[in-house]
Amino acid sequence: MSAFAIYRLPYADHSIRVEQTDGEPAELLSCTELNGRSGFVVAPFDITPEQPILLIRPDHVETVPCEAGESQAHDPSLRQNHVTCPYDSYTIDFANYHAQLEERLFRKIVLARCVDEETPQPIEPMALFRCACKRYPRMFISLVYTEKSGYWLTATPEILLEKQDAQWRTIALAGTMKLEGEQLNGEGETLSWSTKNIQEQRIVATYITECLEQFTGDFQEEGPRTVRAANLVHLRSDFTFTLPDSDHLGDLLHALHPTPAVCGLPKRDTFNFIVKNEHSPRRYYSGFMGPLNVQCSMFNVQCSTHLYVSLRCMNIEGNRYHLYAGGGLLKDSNEEQEWQETEAKLETMRSLLYV
Repeated sequence: MSAFAIYRLPYADHSIRVEQTDGEPAELLSCTELNGRSGFVVAPFDITPEQPILLIRPDHVETVPCEAGESQAHDPSLRQNHVTCPYDSYTIDFANYHAQLEERLFRKIVLARCVDEETPQPIEPMALFRCACKRYPRMFISLVYTEKSGYWLTATPEILLEKQDAQWRTIALAGTMKLEGEQLNGEGETLSWSTKNIQEQRIVATYITECLEQFTGDFQEEGPRTVRAANLVHLRSDFTFTLPDSDHLGDLLHALHPTPAVCGLPKRDTFNFIVKNEHSPRRYYSGFMGPLNVQCSMFNVQCSTHLYVSLRCMNIEGNRYHLYAGGGLLKDSNEEQEWQETEAKLETMRSLLYV
């Protein structure tokens, strides 16, 4: 099967399919290797020779109407859950991570976990993609296949880097609350945020400001504001900026990725700690994906770039689905509350599997 990606931008009424008609995607070992390149990018959290950045060459690009309909979801009574990071393992990880925060070695660190779900029969990946498009109009939805990575389905609200007209944009997204009851009828505008959530989002926003200052003196920050993603809400600040040199986007991506929203601060120290200590390897979860300098002639789009952080992910292997979620820890974080936050995030993908 040829490598391909199909994606739908937030609120769009069509999807775009990018296909490499022969050969395998380029394998890159640094974000800086994306300088001057084009294609659909699939980047992992930890870039290694075994798990490289994959760049799907845009040999064929076409628009696809968004089809209505649900996936062939199964009765939840038939659910077979295989927890690859059970609560006991999460407790160990939380204690380990939290100790670093209490000793003030880190200001923030993100703890992730993985859950495996099995269905009686496989669900067609494209059916899951269509279902996600219908249920999550606010999110960037993408389905990717390469021989190296397998199938990955993502529904994410977090922009890493995108271009609109002559301006570039990124966001600082952090803090999480679950909507319940009557709150589901709104956008979360009546909720009050805890000090912990506000601090977590501010850490991300400050980091992005420091990154942008290395590349441009022309940027603006707006926010934070409450935004909804599925049944969750987050705090979001928007950054718009110009780039005097857009031929070195890989350098900017190298500075931004991974952001404190999926890693922590100090960036390099928390990244190394996560890679060495987290029970569930993240693989392509909490990396980023999307089109980089891809042209779609039907809409006369020149060099479209929409790169999103790969949150709310599942890796599809037949009738087994590896679901990923994480949450940012601060010194005053509570283990049970953080576990429940990851449960709420896992539900974004899990709900596509069961009616």
